[in-house]
Amino acid sequence: MKVLIIAFADSIHTARWINQIDNPNYEIYLFPNHNNQKILSTFNTNVKIVKANIFKYLQYYLLKSINQIIHNKKYKDVNEHLYNVFRANLIHQFIQQKKPDIIHSLEFQNSCYLTLFTKQKYYQNKLFPKWIATNWGSDIYLFGRLKKHQDIIRQVLAECDYYSCECHRDIKLAQNFGFQGQFLPVFPNTGGFELELISKLRQQGSTSQRKIIMLKGYQTWAGRALFGLRALERCADILQGYHIYVYSARTEDIQIAIELFAHSTKISITAIPLSSSHQKLLELHGKARISIGLSISDGISTSLLEAMVMGSFPIQSWTACANEWLVDGETGLLVPPEDIEVIESAIRKALEDDQLVDSAAQRNYELAKIRLDSKALKQRTIQFYQTVFEDQ
Repeated sequence: MKVLIIAFADSIHTARWINQIDNPNYEIYLFPNHNNQKILSTFNTNVKIVKANIFKYLQYYLLKSINQIIHNKKYKDVNEHLYNVFRANLIHQFIQQKKPDIIHSLEFQNSCYLTLFTKQKYYQNKLFPKWIATNWGSDIYLFGRLKKHQDIIRQVLAECDYYSCECHRDIKLAQNFGFQGQFLPVFPNTGGFELELISKLRQQGSTSQRKIIMLKGYQTWAGRALFGLRALERCADILQGYHIYVYSARTEDIQIAIELFAHSTKISITAIPLSSSHQKLLELHGKARISIGLSISDGISTSLLEAMVMGSFPIQSWTACANEWLVDGETGLLVPPEDIEVIESAIRKALEDDQLVDSAAQRNYELAKIRLDSKALKQRTIQFYQTVFEDQ
């Protein structure tokens, strides 16, 4: 079986998905959905990266440079079109040469849109490989509410043969956009966890004895870390003795806010370096009493799953289909991402109720053994492609 995966080559989520396909009968090719992406070193060695001819790169960048010099909106649109033509042509050439059985686009706004452009340009009256469109995070839940994206999302869902996602929420959304193809099983896009191995990274004893709080530091078009930091600041009276770790803090505004937080509260707080390993983050979740993740839109947040398997009590925005994994008020707390008072109340409850966090840790780990075991999810991933390959 030959599978062409179109995805972010610099994404750990892409690597985790592909590394599950550990089967000698599968020939896996990865086509980066952007030219300038760094290829992660964590991909399995059997994954073949599709690269363009150097002369085609030079041809494209020459045209791009001319357009940038002219610096006119009309030419900017031309440049974007040229970029799409350039990438679509590379995919078309690959299809003609390798004849993949399946094309799998991971994520909509970059991968699926590019696949759609390729199909519409080169395969209007020709047979196109079976196409799986996989919804990541906010692809339909957020972008489906924006006028600029609604029509092209409908086109993707009209042209693809199969649709996959990690939230049951997004099945209904795809149906609302007119999808009439086949739905594939719902499970996390990033695969599972080696539970036996990572359980050794968890701090011994009960969660209520832990003195660390984890805050996801995304402050972006979707991330709302600043609201979490402000809510923590309002809890300063009961945070003495705790240490706060902020991870994935990529933007200057959150970095400044962290420093101001330390100055105003005198509470220990650390921004974890972006170069920190995944194991380091898991270890910290495994030492944390609470893990907070806030965004206006997401799929099933990977950091939420990490908190669950490591015994940290999740406080998660209700916009991330966390309700499909947590029992609100029992195994976690779901909050609006921009309501500081509600977030503060949730933090206080999680800090003051030892029985709540200890019970949640046990229940979440039992759920993880059922739904997040890496061995089981690897088998489901293999079957995922086998189902499509055998479907006539």
